[in-house]
Amino acid sequence: MATDRVPRKIYERELLRLQGELVRMQEWVKASGARVVVVFEGRDAAGKGGVIKRITEHLNPRVCRVVALPAPTERERTQWYFQRYVDHLPAAGEIVLMDRSWYNRAGVERVMGFCTEPEYRRFLRQCPVFEDLLVEDGIHLVKYWFSVSDTEQEKRFRERAGNPLKQWKLSPMDLESISRWDAYSKAKDDMLVHTDTDRAPWTIVESDDKRRARINAIAHLLSTIPWQPVQRPELVFPERPEDRGTYTRPPREIDHAVPDHAATLLG
Repeated sequence: MATDRVPRKIYERELLRLQGELVRMQEWVKASGARVVVVFEGRDAAGKGGVIKRITEHLNPRVCRVVALPAPTERERTQWYFQRYVDHLPAAGEIVLMDRSWYNRAGVERVMGFCTEPEYRRFLRQCPVFEDLLVEDGIHLVKYWFSVSDTEQEKRFRERAGNPLKQWKLSPMDLESISRWDAYSKAKDDMLVHTDTDRAPWTIVESDDKRRARINAIAHLLSTIPWQPVQRPELVFPERPEDRGTYTRPPREIDHAVPDHAATLLG
């Protein structure tokens, strides 16, 4: 595993190039009617959110959307486990990025005792079948597991705790993962044994270096989806009419305008 930190200039240059390729891939998804699901799983503070943010930064939210479901409601707890995830699967011409997914059952629910042993075993049996059905129906399914060392995870937790802009990312459940490190490790290993299949394989992203993880994951995603460049129609700008005297704007004074906060910063 490479350990050298990717220099910022190299990272930013390559990230921008990859984001341009993502825009081109998005055009293919729209034009071809493809359906893409990308699952992001891994340790707490492993960098999943940062990768998702860089993927979506320049994409059309009508084409590419992020699904990050809250804890299930009482009604959802009585449904077939995969049922609430099915509602968020893509239609033609859509990309869905799942920030956590149905694999909650194999991870946090398993370790924290939020599901029963029969429910867990049923998940391990049904999950490969469920994913096989998705792939058989033509969905491009990509699954990433973000791996981070215990020392780097704790470093990121402490950074979040001291940063008012990031404190919302840290919860008691996250901190619990420190004392349950081995339990989460075993749960991950068991999950891979049962759900790393030929049709829906797992890809591991080493993420102690966030920059390396971001460009590696995006480059892999671009190489995994069988997209082709799509020729966009040339846009022709119309001439603005010379006679614009048919419309008079009402006085600005009658509008409820946003206060000019910026002016207070300029002295």
